[in-house]
Amino acid sequence: MDTESVRLFVLSAGKLNISAAGRELGMAPAVASARLAKLEKTLGADLLRRSTRKVSLSIEGADFLPFAKEIVAQEDAALAALGMVKPSVSGTMRFAAPSTFAQHYIAPVLPKFLAQYPEITLDLRLSDTQFDLIEGSFDLALRNVEMSDSSLKGRKLADDVRVLCASPAYLAEHGLPDKPAELVEHRLMSFKDFSTKGLVTATGQKAQFEPKIAAARLLCDDGQSQKIATIAGAGISINSIWSVYNELADGTLVRVLPDYRLDEQTALWLVYPKSNVLTAKVRVFIDFLMDEVGGTLPQLD
Repeated sequence: MDTESVRLFVLSAGKLNISAAGRELGMAPAVASARLAKLEKTLGADLLRRSTRKVSLSIEGADFLPFAKEIVAQEDAALAALGMVKPSVSGTMRFAAPSTFAQHYIAPVLPKFLAQYPEITLDLRLSDTQFDLIEGSFDLALRNVEMSDSSLKGRKLADDVRVLCASPAYLAEHGLPDKPAELVEHRLMSFKDFSTKGLVTATGQKAQFEPKIAAARLLCDDGQSQKIATIAGAGISINSIWSVYNELADGTLVRVLPDYRLDEQTALWLVYPKSNVLTAKVRVFIDFLMDEVGGTLPQLD
């Protein structure tokens, strides 16, 4: 089966115009009509119904269309894997990411991506509340979690080390804890939940603290708002190094228990459903983020 003719059929079905679909692939109208006729003969079915005024899908064409789209997607993915992505890679890609991270690192580089791929449209859903990739029909998402969902595949963008921080003003008023057990005496800010947190030093010494038994009066589901409240002196909070690196460097925030970090195996992952074909538009966006973002994130000193 000629995959270029299959691609022509998919475009024709979307536009309901064979000539326009042919022009997009660089074919004259007569050539496009001949290619489609040959495909129909190969398949033994009329895929499109033509009249002098319009083109419409036949029943057989509607049944074949999902498989035709899959064939086109597989071809694009195969070419992309070999570094042979067509300059005309196109389509709308639905991408979900945490709003805090997106504001810092993704939004600033989007103009460069859109300039490189003028036929791709990005449909972004930015929230620190995670979306369900499959139910939401997302092509790709950024997740700062451990990769444990068996329905997802992913590529690691960067490590996500988290530490405890507070403002100088808060520490001047309440003191600086010397050991994890003293955290119970402080105002803690919890991100999303009050679950028990593990801490670990570079030498492997471990400890735990439980926000639910401390004065954890502020529960927040937005990382940027949590950081702003921490700077304002609301208490001690957990933050990713990529989020607070500049504030730690200029003294706006101070690390609490600086020998410790959160004992987690979390990382920043670009994930997509296993059932999805890794299309060219997704692959080029993943490669772009790996190049433009992955190598630029600050790490723990």
